[in-house]
Amino acid sequence: MMLALETAIVFFQRDPSLLPLYRQVEAAILKRLPETTLRAGKSQIAFRNRYNYAFVSLPTWRVKGRPGRYLILTFGLGHHLEHPRIVEAVEPYPGRWTHHVLVADPAELDEELLSWVEEAYRFSQTKSRAR
Repeated sequence: MMLALETAIVFFQRDPSLLPLYRQVEAAILKRLPETTLRAGKSQIAFRNRYNYAFVSLPTWRVKGRPGRYLILTFGLGHHLEHPRIVEAVEPYPGRWTHHVLVADPAELDEELLSWVEEAYRFSQTKSRAR
């Protein structure tokens, strides 16, 4: 289920030029994981099954060496994934790694990136509410 256009417009009001790129990210993920639901918050759009497994957010400030326009695609895995495409990875809880990838072009929505998102989907299903 795609994010309602009105909701997407509000979310992207700070940079409406990124909405078409977001829609391509959304379509690629929903094609691969059609049972996904979406929830927009103030700072990110969550991709969910029972739990959140990936997020799209807008950059909050310019960072030297990064593209002029991009989205941040965040996903959680049970291990640290080291790869040049991952700009940051943190372990907020033992055995739960959050990874951030920049998406500036639809061509970056390739098999490699979507397989990581699919792995995050499967990993999220193993979460327990008790910590």
